[in-house]
Amino acid sequence: MKAANTILECPICNQAATKKYLPFCSKRCSDIDLGRWFNGSYTIAGDKTSEGQETDDELES
Repeated sequence: MKAANTILECPICNQAATKKYLPFCSKRCSDIDLGRWFNGSYTIAGDKTSEGQETDDELES
């Protein structure tokens, strides 16, 4: 656990994070991160589905 007086750095530009946009320093950096998720720059590790294997969307139907 981090100490209360530790300054968090923005993961995009490494400036000090602000309370309003935690863990980012600004709306701009927050939007950059969101855009990276949308365009597939970030991925979550996991097994790829093979042909014939049900996906989560198919299971919910």
